[in-house]
Amino acid sequence: MPIDRPHLDRTGVLTALEHQGVCPVFYHPDPEVALNVIRACARGGAPVIEFTNRGDFAVDLFGDIARELARTDPGVVLGIGSVLDAGTAALYLNRAARFVVSPALVEEVAVVCNRRRVAYFPGCGSVRDITEAHALGCDIIKLFPGASVGGPDFVKAVMGPMPWTKIMPTGGVDPDAASIARWFGAGIVAAGMGSKLVTDAAVKAGDWAGIEASVRSAVEAVAAFRAGRV
Repeated sequence: MPIDRPHLDRTGVLTALEHQGVCPVFYHPDPEVALNVIRACARGGAPVIEFTNRGDFAVDLFGDIARELARTDPGVVLGIGSVLDAGTAALYLNRAARFVVSPALVEEVAVVCNRRRVAYFPGCGSVRDITEAHALGCDIIKLFPGASVGGPDFVKAVMGPMPWTKIMPTGGVDPDAASIARWFGAGIVAAGMGSKLVTDAAVKAGDWAGIEASVRSAVEAVAAFRAGRV
């Protein structure tokens, strides 16, 4: 079925991700739990969400979740993370993944995504990685692991000679105002946040309202920082 919702094409996905600033990253093997988490994140202001590729039958799980969301929550933009080969990327693209994320830069994945005009966020840990990702047509670079490769200082160093670079770190950005100010002040356009945003305790307790509140707080912290910078 062709994409008939503007927010689901490549440009729309990139715009939506930059706007919300916070990209929840999570996985759960139970589809009902996963749907509750995704919907809580969307209600909290982060409808662009990365579901990670983990465990047996993860592709089938993703397909079931994506199909249900298309029916009930068409505003959600669900992407897939932890993809390391072109075959896996193709499987998820055929199950309506709206963007693909890798922990490393994989040229073959970039090619598959570009052929389908789907956004690809490769994991990069050096200037060389970043320039190669740009050459492959990647719009946003996933800095990974964000804190370990230099943190905000690395971002600032890259933005000096390459101000066109759009960086989204995962790992090291906490969902609090101080951490958000450090990273966004360095020049990132978005941040992937995992278990510190969608906590294991909240998931186990079925505290969907708590997850929604956590996500909303982080999204609002990004918006407040940006408003103060204008």
